Amino acid sequence: MMTKLEGFAQQLVPANGIKIHTVTGGAGSPIVLLHGFPQTWWEWRHVMPLLSDRFRVVAMDLRGAGFSDCPQDGYDKVTLAEDVHEAMTALGHDRYAVCGHDIGGMVAVALAAKHRNAVTHLAVLDVPVPGWSEWEATAAKLWHFGFHMNRDLPERLIYSREHDYVSAFIAERIYDHNCYDPSDIAIFAKALAFPGRTRGSMEWYRAFATDHAAALEWKKHPLEMPVLALGGDQRFGSRMVPMLEEFAMDVTGGAIERCGHYVADEQPGEVAAALVRFLSPKGATD
Repeated sequence: MMTKLEGFAQQLVPANGIKIHTVTGGAGSPIVLLHGFPQTWWEWRHVMPLLSDRFRVVAMDLRGAGFSDCPQDGYDKVTLAEDVHEAMTALGHDRYAVCGHDIGGMVAVALAAKHRNAVTHLAVLDVPVPGWSEWEATAAKLWHFGFHMNRDLPERLIYSREHDYVSAFIAERIYDHNCYDPSDIAIFAKALAFPGRTRGSMEWYRAFATDHAAALEWKKHPLEMPVLALGGDQRFGSRMVPMLEEFAMDVTGGAIERCGHYVADEQPGEVAAALVRFLSPKGATD
């Protein structure tokens, strides 16, 4: 499974009692990129080179995915956020921006809430987040939330069918089907088939009740750092800004046109340009 990206170095970083797989490159102020399901850090393969001339880019595999450890527990979003924070600290970054998509977006919000002095900017891409006033109603409409929360059943049904599941799962949620190379689907499927990784990623969903309860508490204290809320116009784009306004005081963003759920794959140029504008001092993006 070749997932090398020119100009970026990979390493395992001790964090929160486990090892987190990180991919780093570029120079400038740091930003950490957090992937969703059923992906790995490779989700950001098109975005990372577009950011690296301005920023120190760090992409990570979340606990339970890719080359990061997949222990038996610790899949609530606060613990996942602590993994990320300790990994960033180990890499020498005490203050950094965070951008998360899908499950990674949930982790990014938890990270910003729990480490407000460390997170300078928060970007959340196309995901309903626990604690949102419409969380329970929205979660009930998403079939895979319920399926993944079942104990043991998803692992049994997905086992040896990882490529079928990943390809069908992604195809259901993208607008432009030309944006995916079959080799990328194979990379994500092989990563899901690593020992323990299907279980690990299912545990992200099984922790949702804990995540929602925790978020209802810390959203009482609105985030003060700037927040960018983006989504595909064919998915959650129109809902991202009002959703994040429940959590933060300074929210901008909106919908990316001709785009489904996998925004970093479908419209990497738009995502990178939005992040550059968001993270750069006013007037410094030319």
